[in-house]
Amino acid sequence: MKRSVTAGKDVRLAKRLWGELSRPAITTLKQMIETHSFSLPVGDLLYLGGSWYVTHTGLLGLARRNRCAGIHVRLAAAFCDPTTSRWTFEATVYKSQGCRGFVGYGDADPSNVSPLVHGAELRIAETRAVNRALRKAYGIGICSVEELASSAAGPRGSAPEAKKLPPQQANGNYGGPKVRDRLCQIIRQHQLDPTLVKAYATGFCGVKTLCEASREQVENFVTHLGDWAEKDRNALLCQLNSYLGPKEGAA
Repeated sequence: MKRSVTAGKDVRLAKRLWGELSRPAITTLKQMIETHSFSLPVGDLLYLGGSWYVTHTGLLGLARRNRCAGIHVRLAAAFCDPTTSRWTFEATVYKSQGCRGFVGYGDADPSNVSPLVHGAELRIAETRAVNRALRKAYGIGICSVEELASSAAGPRGSAPEAKKLPPQQANGNYGGPKVRDRLCQIIRQHQLDPTLVKAYATGFCGVKTLCEASREQVENFVTHLGDWAEKDRNALLCQLNSYLGPKEGAA
């Protein structure tokens, strides 16, 4: 009964986020929640292009709830080419101490990841391998968001070029609204989660805290965020939701 009540709440939330859903979409959502205890509010599932996708956060939560015995990941060197940033990993999920393991492979290169995360292909390949192994181990029939190619996971074509902003004046303006005001405007206009935007900004700028980022880095981030939100808000939400969950101890 409790799972049915939760599923009903999540269906109502899904309709608020993505509008009216088809009957098959609602059925799939309820099945995922009731069978695997996924939660829409915490970012376990996303609805993109008329289909449901599970997130890395959701799969790790599923493994934890089922007391997964371990996940072993190794580099599949024969299928890697560091010179072209192509990486492939093999992941094995052990559901219990006596489990023989469920194997999944994941690959990534600049052609199948979002232009905004170029340079992170190795980590993305590892995540994809783990996701696929977890989906096999626990019988998840829907694809994970992180496995999507660049055409689905981010803006098409090359990475949007950062617009050149006029030199910033001493009072923090650059010939118009402050960068902070522009960022707040984007967050409000596209109904983004400020906490997730902040987490994404630190990763984008390559710093631990935004205080360490240069003015130019922040300006470029705000420009990228605005461009992506206008072109493909769903893909941006997918990117932001990848920052859900605790980050303590992250490599």
